[in-house]
Formats: sequence, C-alpha cells, structure tokens
Amino acid sequence: MAPSFADLTKVESLDSHSYKVHLVEPWVIGSVPHGGCVTSVLLAVAQRHFQTTLKRQNQPHCMILHLDFVQRTSTGPAFVTIKDIKLGRQTSTIQVTLTQANRDEIIGILTHTNIGAEAGISLPTSFQLVPPAPAANLSKFSSGGDGTWEKWTTPRPDFRKAANQMEIFLPRGDRTARGVIDQWIRFANGERFTSVSLGLIADMFPQMTESYDADQEAMAMAGVTPTQLLRHWYPTLALNLDVKKVLPEGGLEWLFVRVVAKQIRNGRKDLEVIIMDEGGEVVALSHHVAMIVDVARNLAKRRDKKEEGDQSKL
Repeated sequence: MAPSFADLTKVESLDSHSYKVHLVEPWVIGSVPHGGCVTSVLLAVAQRHFQTTLKRQNQPHCMILHLDFVQRTSTGPAFVTIKDIKLGRQTSTIQVTLTQANRDEIIGILTHTNIGAEAGISLPTSFQLVPPAPAANLSKFSSGGDGTWEKWTTPRPDFRKAANQMEIFLPRGDRTARGVIDQWIRFANGERFTSVSLGLIADMFPQMTESYDADQEAMAMAGVTPTQLLRHWYPTLALNLDVKKVLPEGGLEWLFVRVVAKQIRNGRKDLEVIIMDEGGEVVALSHHVAMIVDVARNLAKRRDKKEEGDQSKL
C-alpha cells in the first residue's frame, strides 16, 4: 500500500531544534518530491516545534509561511533545523532549513499564532470570485460529477504520481477562463484535510499552462502544440501561504481552490491560489513564482556536490 499523506507528514524529533522527515513516493513529480507535499511536511515540523520546544508560547497555528526552493529535493530522509527568530506574546517567527546530503534545499520563514485567540477589529469586504465558480453538488461527485463538474485525471499519471493520490473535479471545459482554474479536491484514499494539508492544497491542481491546450490562439502565439505542453516541469522558486482559518479537528473532505495566473512569460509564471471551504469562506491564500522548463531537468542526474555548489537547482 502506498504511503498515506499522514505517513508523509510524520516527524521525528532529534533534539529541541532538529527534526527528521522522509520524502517518499508516490508523493512526487517525476523524480522530485512534490513541492506542496514538502510544504506540508515543513508545516508539520513547525507544528511539532510549537507543540514541544515552544509549547509555552501557546501558538499552535501557522499564520504565515514563506519558502524559497533553492535546490530540488530528492526522495528519502531529510533533516530540518529550526532557528527561533522572534518569540512574542501574539506571534512567533521561526526559520526552517531542509537539508539532504549536506545540501540546504529549502529555506523558509514561518510565523505562528493562536488563531482561535485572535481579537481585534473586523470589517466586511466586497471580495468575490470573478468570474463566479459554477455551483457544485458534491453529493454527486462520487458517481463522477454532477453534470457541471467532472472528474479530472492527470495526462501524465506516470510522471505526476502525487496527483494520482487526489480526486479533482473541474468544470466542464476544464478552465473557468483564460488563466483561471477552479477545482474541488479531496484525498482519493478518504483522508481528510487538516491545517497541515494546506501546503499540499496550495500546490495541487492541473497545470495552468496545460489548460491552454484547446486555446488555438494562445498555442499559435506560444509556437507550441498541446503535446509539447506536456513536456514541461514547473519547479516552484518561492511559495507564500496566508492562513485565514483553522480547519476543524476532524478535518474536511472537500476544499475548493481557484488558481489565477496574471502573467505567463519567458518561461516564468505567477500563481495566485484561493482556498475556500464548502461554505465559501476563505481558508487560505497562496502565491507562487515558478519556472517552466523542459521535463528533462526533473529527471536529470544530480550533479556532484562541487558542481551544485556553484549552480542553482535549475
């Protein structure tokens, strides 16, 4: 049986500021652990740190996360070291560094708080999804969709193994508008979403560039075919997460996600990700900077330590 998401996010404490984790298949894209999965692993490490070393802070919830993916990760054990940057009454900030084979591969800053104890001014806004997402009858999704939404499968299940662990439903026609993807998502094995899952959800959706496969005008402008679109890898360079709401202790089966690209140009793209619950309440916001590179970059043999010391992950 493939390791579950709960297996992936298990954390072993080595000392007060050092932790060991395992990045495992099938939570990978090609040969590289899925970036959202690794983000969730780091959320789990931070959670453990605030449950143990920083328990006195009473700040169990990640409020803000920023990660820089400086080198690609690999399957296998990884070590996370934490530096306490600022410990405060309302929020505390830590730095995390994920290392494999003496390579610092991900560097991040996380700010924790107690969201349940937040108090202060609250004001309504006029925020709404534009264009609106189609209405969904989630009770009918187990039979393949509700007539408006239909189940999506990745076109590269052999390469994007992490996507096979999820059930994703898209509106008929796949995208809501040019540069806009809407989805409902849940775990394929019946696990439920917790706050640690938000790293995964912030980075788990059909690839934005591949949503253009039927857009003949855009394909002509880019000078590529739909088949050529599938020959790319989209390594994340930076990912931010702004958590608005703590998910219930028992977790949630479904989450809604809208992904918006404002610019896709010269092999680089941005992504804005809005995560909402069934009631339409914003759970978290995320923003990515990612590259668009040939899939061979993902599968290439890792250079030796001296070569990697002089070059980035790409």
